[in-house]
Amino acid sequence: MTYPILWIVVAGLLLLSFFKDRAKTKKALMMALKQFSNLLSVLIGLVLFLGMARSLIDPALIGRLIGPESGVLGVAGGLIIGSIMLIPGFVAFPLAAGFLEIGAGYPQVAGFIAALMSVGVSTAPLELKYFGVRLTVLRNLLCLLTAIVFVLVIWWRGI
Repeated sequence: MTYPILWIVVAGLLLLSFFKDRAKTKKALMMALKQFSNLLSVLIGLVLFLGMARSLIDPALIGRLIGPESGVLGVAGGLIIGSIMLIPGFVAFPLAAGFLEIGAGYPQVAGFIAALMSVGVSTAPLELKYFGVRLTVLRNLLCLLTAIVFVLVIWWRGI
C-alpha cells in the first residue's frame, strides 16, 4: 500500500521540479537514466550468475562448503571470501539470499556479508595511501573481529 503513495509523491515532486526549472529537471532525469542503466547491467549480471549457479551447482556442494553442516570451516571460508571480495551491497544481499535458497547456512552467509561490507582487503592499498599502515590494519582487524562476533551471535541464537 505504501508504494502507490510513494510513486504519487515522487511524480508530484517531479512535476513541481519540471515546472520550476525544466533544464535542471531534464539534466537530472538524464543523470538518473545513466545511473539506472549502469545499475541495470550489474543487476542483469547478478540474475544471470544466480540463475547459472542454481542450475549448475549442486545444492549438496553448497551445503558441504558453506551449509549449516560446514561448521567453523564454512564460516571461516565465508569470512575470508567476504574479506577479499569487493561487491556493492545492492548486489551482495541478493547474492546472499540466493546462497541461502540453495542450502547455505545462516552463520556462514552472515560471516560472508559482514566481512564483505566491512573488511577491505581489496581496498587496503588505497587505505594505506591515505590512512597509513597502523590505521588500515587496525580498522580491518576490528572489522573482522566485529564480523566474527556477529557470526557468533547468529550461531548462538540458532538462526
